[in-house]
Amino acid sequence: MSSWSAARSSRPRIRCPSYESWQIERFPGFRAFFEASWRHFQPRSGGFSVAGFGARAGRPDSESPAYLSHQKLRLTLPEHPREAARNKLDGHQAIAVILAGNDPNRYRYPSATSWELMLTALSERYPHAKLLLIGRIAASEDGNRTISRLDRNEVDRLLASVPATIDCFNLPLLEQVALMEASNLLVAPHTGFAFAALCVDTPWLALPRAGQHEYFCNSVPFYSLIPDRERYSPELLGSESVPLVDSDEDGDGPRIPSMTVGRFRAEIPQIVAAAERLIEGRISYEQALAEHFPRVLAAYGGDRSRIYSTDQIAEQYLG
Repeated sequence: MSSWSAARSSRPRIRCPSYESWQIERFPGFRAFFEASWRHFQPRSGGFSVAGFGARAGRPDSESPAYLSHQKLRLTLPEHPREAARNKLDGHQAIAVILAGNDPNRYRYPSATSWELMLTALSERYPHAKLLLIGRIAASEDGNRTISRLDRNEVDRLLASVPATIDCFNLPLLEQVALMEASNLLVAPHTGFAFAALCVDTPWLALPRAGQHEYFCNSVPFYSLIPDRERYSPELLGSESVPLVDSDEDGDGPRIPSMTVGRFRAEIPQIVAAAERLIEGRISYEQALAEHFPRVLAAYGGDRSRIYSTDQIAEQYLG
């Protein structure tokens, strides 16, 4: 029996939609989190309760606290990182930017050239805004910490080519979240750290690759720039990966088709328009959901089985 199975079998079952089986199989970090949770959290009085729900000793399930779906998760930060963020911005409007997530395959994220195009366009539209480059470059003392899968020279290139950018790499974690909280918008590919922005009420302009969709819905407006299905074959979960573009036109190495510089160059007007709607408050959370999930369904060729969302909220918007 695996350590995962052993850890689970020794605990009472939690009655909550905490994860899907494909998440455990696909994301080692996600699996490690739940494995550690099962080892660490101990039942009290013979029952097991997490975050206010679950069976408790001496109380039938019908009397256990009910799970309330689609509740807003709010992260309240200490004052110190918030003060550090205010000092760094010095009263300026800001757009936070996560350049890459922790996927070891760099070709699954926009290249430095693509980011240069997008950041230049955003800077021209919002000339007084600072563009905060957020992430973590690997350091010798990091151990198993999550890092951004890009090189320091890529960050330096953007700092040199787009004057509005500010280097926020390798700042303390809570200070980076505070910078997102102080920003008018987050622009980022699909990555777990971007979820933190939605927990501090910052709208997210998501740049997913084909076959990805945003599923963490937290009562904060968002817009997902879903790749065109006809042009970019989707990398659906459980399917074969699409062939790489061996040499993207910008010379920045191989790239999956939906992350090529050609895609982002063509979609600059859509990116700027989406940023305007989110920054100016012209799209509500309900509008975001009503627009998002039908577009996701179309991208998956009408296959509803591909669509996962927290508390299955997608079902309310798919008819």
